[in-house]
Amino acid sequence: MDNAHTEVKPERIQKIMSAYGVASRREAEKMISAGRVSVNGVTAELGQTATVGIDDILIDGKPLPDMSKHYYIMLNKPCGYVTTVSDERGRKVVTELVADINDKTKIYPIGRLDLNSEGLLLLTNDGAFANTVMHPRFGRKKSYEVRVRGDINSALSKLKEPMEVDSRMVKATSVKLIKQIPNGGVVSITINEGRNKQVRKMCNLCGLEVLALKRVAIGSVKLGNLPPGKWRHLTKEEIDLLRS
Repeated sequence: MDNAHTEVKPERIQKIMSAYGVASRREAEKMISAGRVSVNGVTAELGQTATVGIDDILIDGKPLPDMSKHYYIMLNKPCGYVTTVSDERGRKVVTELVADINDKTKIYPIGRLDLNSEGLLLLTNDGAFANTVMHPRFGRKKSYEVRVRGDINSALSKLKEPMEVDSRMVKATSVKLIKQIPNGGVVSITINEGRNKQVRKMCNLCGLEVLALKRVAIGSVKLGNLPPGKWRHLTKEEIDLLRS
């Protein structure tokens, strides 16, 4: 097919920024609202559209990143880091841990792990890939290892049942006891939804106190033995698994 006459269509600026790895769409909207984005020398407005290659789009006075190279990163996020590219409260952010990528291209996290959680976190500068991984319709299973305190034997059966979290019914797809420890245990919990602090809230509803929470897999992609605070590039097979 001859692509010489393919029409280039304008798109919402936040979508362009996401596709170019500047930030997630939500973060991009905040940047636009804060007046940090301009189109053809005029401060952009939320909802505005533009055309890459025709309009001059600047973020903080700088052009869109070079998209000639995409990055797909797995990070073992330690506790104490915020899953974002910047934090108004001055807390440590996960992108500090991948700052040794010698490139001007910005990468950003796909989804979230809360401050006190650790484990598998994906980062990329490919907006389309990020949207595929995050979109609820793909139902990506997320698996966690959770160290808890409480009556583990009583809670296990409750964790397997549907329950209401933040006014929505949720249900784990898998709950397994990894090992029992004094006054608690370590439990493997797999979910589809991935709502805000969902696993912690599920455990609390079953009378368990979460002492430590680590995400160990997203779909078929596993954290493995990657040390805390370290990152690696995803393999082509892993990228294909997450895209499928």
